[in-house]
Amino acid sequence: MSVKDKKFLEAEQRFLTGENFYAQHLLGVHKEGDDYIFRVWAPNAQKVWLVGDFNEWDDSLPMEIREVSGIWEVKTALPQEGEKYKFKVRQANGREIMKIDPFAIRFEERPGMAALLHTVPTKKWKDGLWRGRQKRRNTFKRPLNIYEVHASSWKQHPDGTPYSFADLKDELIPYVKKMGYTHIEFMPLMEHPLGMSWGYQLTGYFALSSYYGTPKEFQDFVEECHLNNIGIFVDWVPGHFCINDDTLPYYDGTPTFEYEDPNRAKNNRWGTICFDLGKPQVQSFLISSALFWLEMYHIDGIRVDAVSSMLYLDYDDGPWTPNHEGGNRNFEGFYFLQKLNAVIKLAHPATIMMAEESSSETKITGLIENGSLGFDYKWNMGWMNDVLRFYEMDPLFRKDNFRLLTFSFMYMMNENYILAFSHDEVVHGKKSLMHKMWGDRYKQFAHLRNMYTYMMTHPGKKLLFMGSEFGQFLEWKYDEQLEWGNLDDEMNLKMQHFTSTLNQFYENEPALWELEDSRETIEIIDADNLNDTVLSFIRKGKTKKDFLIVVLNLAPVERHDFTIGVPYPGTYQEILNTEMEEFGGTWTKHNSDAQTIEQSFKKFDYQIQTVLPSLGALIIRPKDINVRVQKKVRKATK
Repeated sequence: MSVKDKKFLEAEQRFLTGENFYAQHLLGVHKEGDDYIFRVWAPNAQKVWLVGDFNEWDDSLPMEIREVSGIWEVKTALPQEGEKYKFKVRQANGREIMKIDPFAIRFEERPGMAALLHTVPTKKWKDGLWRGRQKRRNTFKRPLNIYEVHASSWKQHPDGTPYSFADLKDELIPYVKKMGYTHIEFMPLMEHPLGMSWGYQLTGYFALSSYYGTPKEFQDFVEECHLNNIGIFVDWVPGHFCINDDTLPYYDGTPTFEYEDPNRAKNNRWGTICFDLGKPQVQSFLISSALFWLEMYHIDGIRVDAVSSMLYLDYDDGPWTPNHEGGNRNFEGFYFLQKLNAVIKLAHPATIMMAEESSSETKITGLIENGSLGFDYKWNMGWMNDVLRFYEMDPLFRKDNFRLLTFSFMYMMNENYILAFSHDEVVHGKKSLMHKMWGDRYKQFAHLRNMYTYMMTHPGKKLLFMGSEFGQFLEWKYDEQLEWGNLDDEMNLKMQHFTSTLNQFYENEPALWELEDSRETIEIIDADNLNDTVLSFIRKGKTKKDFLIVVLNLAPVERHDFTIGVPYPGTYQEILNTEMEEFGGTWTKHNSDAQTIEQSFKKFDYQIQTVLPSLGALIIRPKDINVRVQKKVRKATK
């Protein structure tokens, strides 16, 4: 047996056992000398043909099955670069249907579904400095501020066609850099037939959607991001896939990629089909897809969508089948996610893995050895829901619902969180973030600045959906560009300036991120001021002098001589005020520096006084303080 044949048999066996994490080198289409060889996994098919432009879509190219693996293959010299092809499958019941190549890296433009023979030119990457830095950095002690983007609706050409990645390279990258974000996260970029799904109902797990340009264009985009010190994350959907009959569902006429149990195979809520995450071949397919995107495109991380749907059998609407213990846990999903994270971290330790997950029953982040799924970060859906509910509320009722704003301090260290105001919060009648805010237009912008300050100073990494940075009024529409014309409005322009200022402030202030994996990162000053509806706390850096005082006034009342407890005597300086005129407020100058008063305030020995603007947020920094003073010992009270 030749070395080549031996390697093929080993790759085939690893695919069958769920350990081939480069299955695209086994299946799909590959050049061999002057010929192409096509392979597809369809173990229960009666017959499979390769059909395409090159044989006028007839049955002249039958494929042969490898009985041990259920892989069909054919070698041919007919195809040319760029020609379309599919697999014609006579399924287990005798039905004949055209199916896509699950491993294709390029498809024709919608609404067509044929794969294209496509060779991606070998790229000589120039982002080695960026990638080297990421390997040396501890992400948990670094700023992480994500701009979430839907690639085809960020900006469009005058005729309504979407920007390609060549266009986005010229416009999106300078914009993100100017705005001060550290990363871009794209909603799914893989091939999908329906724009209305936003990319979350995939067909081509190895293919960049032709809607967004070519693989080379995306490679060049990522490289340019890295050269500008911007990281790239991509959403990925391993839980479920598009239900279209000519794609993955029941590929050979039997459950192939999906569960055998129809209650588990069908996702009623989203109208999709669920992967059988316990099937070894499916594990090979999905983990290969994740590694392909990391290595082919040098992306810096993956956000795994809909993790809850992979963990709980009763997460979906409709009937569900209990597990072998009689419970609702999807053990296959749990162990697949652990395996996914273990494989990726072994191959690429610097990769950032994120989970969109809404429950609290399963440990999502942390070490797999300690029983978690092994993700680096989890979206904090509870924080997002509570905060938006609070800021939408009439201020008259906030004092009775203050816990919505403070409850997160109780559990903020349970996971490594990302605080996300994502696309899900600005669609389906939920209104845009700006439109959610209570009050007239002026107060809505004041609230938005206040809320963003709370997000940026609360422990946790950050994510904001595109358009929210300048206070877009209308909901996001997947088929229309953002309301860039609104930037002619002074309020929107000033809101954009505020967001940029806040982003850059966050990135430059170690107190907001260098101790974020420890409870030492925050100290509450007063979370019980219900009558005034004011929240105050301290964010801390590594040294005693490196801290920031955050004060949020959640009432439309300006408060004079407002008392704030501080840890050390000296002078304190206001460095950010959300109600400054340059941000859209009415204040023309900052509060004067405040001198401490030697008078206790809760657990603090000293206090300062300042003016709190109506619906405003202040950030105050120590200017000249004495950190050597001894804390007073107070007598216990009965």
